[in-house]
Amino acid sequence: MMLVFAIGAFCATLLGGLFALRLKDRLHLILGLSAGAVIGVAFFELIPEAFELSGQAGEVRTVTALIALGFVAYLILDRFIALHSHTDDDGHARQRRGVVGAGTLSFHSFLDGIGLGLAFQVSPAVGLVVALAVLAHDFSDGINTVNMILKSTGERAQAFRWLLVDALAPAAGVLATLCFTVSQTTLGYLLALFAGFFLYIGASDLLPESHHSHPVYWTTLSTILGVAVLYVVTLFA
Repeated sequence: MMLVFAIGAFCATLLGGLFALRLKDRLHLILGLSAGAVIGVAFFELIPEAFELSGQAGEVRTVTALIALGFVAYLILDRFIALHSHTDDDGHARQRRGVVGAGTLSFHSFLDGIGLGLAFQVSPAVGLVVALAVLAHDFSDGINTVNMILKSTGERAQAFRWLLVDALAPAAGVLATLCFTVSQTTLGYLLALFAGFFLYIGASDLLPESHHSHPVYWTTLSTILGVAVLYVVTLFA
């Protein structure tokens, strides 16, 4: 099943990029829904599982510290992308920034794949819920990868090549987790770290992007819907 979702992540990233190339009018609603889904999986699945797997009550401080560390680590990674994606009068510098930004987004997707693989090590039910959030995030990553290259070079062929790299990255991350297993406690710590990742992705990346230049009312409703859907999924998964 894990490999099926790895292929699904590839398809979601590819589909997001193709949407960015072809259709832009409704992307804000999809991004709003994705933001809610990613935030929901952090609160309703990853954080509870992290506390449960880490065991003793004394580990609460460690788990919460790792959630914060994951948030801050993704913040630094996001700022790195921002530093390399600003427009510039120098065409070569602008092109280089676009490539570095797309490469870093592909690394984002690789981390998504690792998170998905680790979730399936906990249980198929946890893996399923995390897979839904990963699919939503990878869809938006495909959009961002294409937009970043188009803004920096304007070349659709290069944008599509980077889209393929970004689409393959989560599958590579999932396959990497087949090469190792970790203890329950370590798994709990890693899930806490990825919870911080997902909270940052949802609140500081997808959500602002969904509200950019679009009516707040509909994007807010789509975000609430995303959270609600993930809550219902966790009840029955």
